[in-house]
Amino acid sequence: MKYSVLHLPLNHTKALIVAVLLFAVASPLTTERKTDRIIVHKHARTLDLMHAGQVIKTYKIALGSEPVGPKARQGDHRTPEGTYVIDNRNANSKFHRSLHISYPNAADRERARKLGISPGGDIFIHGLPNGYGFVGAAHRGRDWTDGCIAVTDQEIEEIWRAVDNGTPVEILP
Repeated sequence: MKYSVLHLPLNHTKALIVAVLLFAVASPLTTERKTDRIIVHKHARTLDLMHAGQVIKTYKIALGSEPVGPKARQGDHRTPEGTYVIDNRNANSKFHRSLHISYPNAADRERARKLGISPGGDIFIHGLPNGYGFVGAAHRGRDWTDGCIAVTDQEIEEIWRAVDNGTPVEILP
């Protein structure tokens, strides 16, 4: 009988690999409840969709390429920290769907004004660049956005349906 590197018979190893892969595939968002809050945990690289104080679903994310600390100015490649809202959506974005986050808020604008710099803007929750959906979850291997919050194309489709404009977004360090 042939054995694998796991010291299991090859047919058992194949079954184990298939089971692990099936378990690793994210389960779709099955609830009909609308999200009433989004919480992003930058350190954990997760985005939680919330309803009535309960997590509906958690997504793994990629952030801006300079993920530590709050966004301070245009071009710093940081993801903001603070409280915002989803204030617009773009089905025809250069990324697979995008939900605009209302950065900068009043505190961000005031801080930038005092420093004499532009706070920047155009912060989104979005899918992968158009034409790169095949990358899937591998995109999370490193932080790569200009300050946005990225998920897979399948995930942004779920989030798109679950989130209305006006939904609060809390981005934590």
